[in-house]
Amino acid sequence: MQKTCSKGHQFNKTSACPVCPICEKEKEEFFIPKLSAPARRALENAGIDSLEKLATYSEKELLKLHGIGKSAIPVLRGFLEEKVS
Repeated sequence: MQKTCSKGHQFNKTSACPVCPICEKEKEEFFIPKLSAPARRALENAGIDSLEKLATYSEKELLKLHGIGKSAIPVLRGFLEEKVS
């Protein structure tokens, strides 16, 4: 089924999932590229869109966000360590 997102991207999806793959690809390139899409959306929904904001959260707080699982924590930790050093 042909769909159009709010930014005007057209894409095909067989499921009812409204997520635009083009928008997701752009987000992936912008913030923490190795992070899964659900984890990235969880950070976005919590207003965490920068390294500075991410650094203010503990691992325990991040794990409480819907979409952040145990596998996301090492990725986030590695990202912070890489950017700080």
